[in-house]
Amino acid sequence: MLIAGLLATAAVAVCQLAGLAVVRAWLTDQVDDRLAHFRPPEGVHREIAAGNAPPPPGPGDALPSDYRVHFYDRGGHLLDTSLGQDDTPGPRLPETVGELAPDGGRVATVASAGSSGSDWRVRTHDGPDGMRAVVALPLDTVDGATTKLRWVGLTLGAAAAVGVVTLGGAAVRLGLRPLTRVEQTAQQITAGALRLNVPVDDPDTEVGRLGLALNTMLDRLRTALHRTEGSERHLRVFMADAGHELRTPLTAIQGFAELLLHEPAMSADRRREAHGLIHHNAERMSRLVDDLLLLARLGHGPRPHRETADLLSLCADAVATTAVHHPRHSFTLTPLSAAGPEHDLDIVETTGDPHQLAQILGNLLANAATHTPEGTPVQVRVGTAEAGTRGWGGDRPGRVATGPPPAGTPWCVVEIADRGPGIAPADAAHVFERFYRAGPGGRATPPGTGLGLAIAAAITTGHQGRLELDTAPGQGCTFRLLLPHPGADPAQGPVASGVSSSPAAKRSS
Repeated sequence: MLIAGLLATAAVAVCQLAGLAVVRAWLTDQVDDRLAHFRPPEGVHREIAAGNAPPPPGPGDALPSDYRVHFYDRGGHLLDTSLGQDDTPGPRLPETVGELAPDGGRVATVASAGSSGSDWRVRTHDGPDGMRAVVALPLDTVDGATTKLRWVGLTLGAAAAVGVVTLGGAAVRLGLRPLTRVEQTAQQITAGALRLNVPVDDPDTEVGRLGLALNTMLDRLRTALHRTEGSERHLRVFMADAGHELRTPLTAIQGFAELLLHEPAMSADRRREAHGLIHHNAERMSRLVDDLLLLARLGHGPRPHRETADLLSLCADAVATTAVHHPRHSFTLTPLSAAGPEHDLDIVETTGDPHQLAQILGNLLANAATHTPEGTPVQVRVGTAEAGTRGWGGDRPGRVATGPPPAGTPWCVVEIADRGPGIAPADAAHVFERFYRAGPGGRATPPGTGLGLAIAAAITTGHQGRLELDTAPGQGCTFRLLLPHPGADPAQGPVASGVSSSPAAKRSS
């Protein structure tokens, strides 16, 4: 506003100076025009040339009150004789006519003969016998008018500058009031109120557009902060769980090793037992490390190898392998749309990494066999279906799933259902979390790492699929693997990892 005030003052000053110059030039031209139209009487020249005093003016020869007439002789010297009123100082004329207008002009401006007074405008006229007559008019009217205009201009300029600074400052403060609110909100956000947004009154103004840009930036910063906090929280939990899981077998190994060192006279049976326990815990720790490395590769590694995979063959191999390790369980492989094994099985193909898909099936079958009583039947169903058929691929109460529901294009489906005790509702939301193990369900089960289902969920997400769990206490568990059909658009399937909010429970291998 100070700069605007200075510019306004300079503009007013320039305009006033230009106006003064124009007015003064116009008034001076008026004086020159009066001088050009007045000529001294011819008789005055003859009388002055004869050495006589000029006679009194006749009826038509009277000089106006503000005119003065001075004469130069034929030699160009100033004479003492003059016409006009003598009560006020006249013009200060030079002694020779050549000094009056050295540039050869007939009009000039000379100073007043008195110590004070306005300048005079003079014009030279040729007289008889080589004489010269100088007619003069005072410039007091010109000086008075320009002086008044000058003071009026200064007053207006000062008023304009004060008005611009005062009123302009008020207008700017009023216009920048939204920016002040933006500043106050920014200070509150800096103080820790991260949920606030900058107020936007009018998005068509500069301040409004600034507010929209700041709100967009704040939303992205909040999202980034939430992601960072979530990542740090998950990392702390992950490190704590990993340390706890690794400490248990490591403590056992250390204890049995110290036992062997401090008791050299130990019997062969006890020594064999200690060696076996050390080997068992070392294998457990090795499996845990391998699972952690696999999860790290799944989360940050390249996309899985893609080729055509036969889910029916993979399920058959997984059932055969699991049956060898759990001979007291009953495993059956049936079509998805049939209720018994007497129906023919069709080849079900998908696109993905066969080794990783086999790991999903192996983990799900091992989970079912490990956490159900001996003799519990486990049924594996394979087929293709539209998403949403019989409730597959949707969210509903009691279901936990990874990723959003898929679209209605054909999907490859593998169901692994058991008739075991099911999972308690208290363990619902943690079904696919790392290192999570449900509480004891009334029977002793060998301790696991809590990573089997987490690995299965990570591989499924990497294949743009979805893993579902339907369970209830006393009704068993049904894990459902949905993978994109080769003829469908995988972009329509779920690509985000996570667990839906529907309640369910979890078991880990």
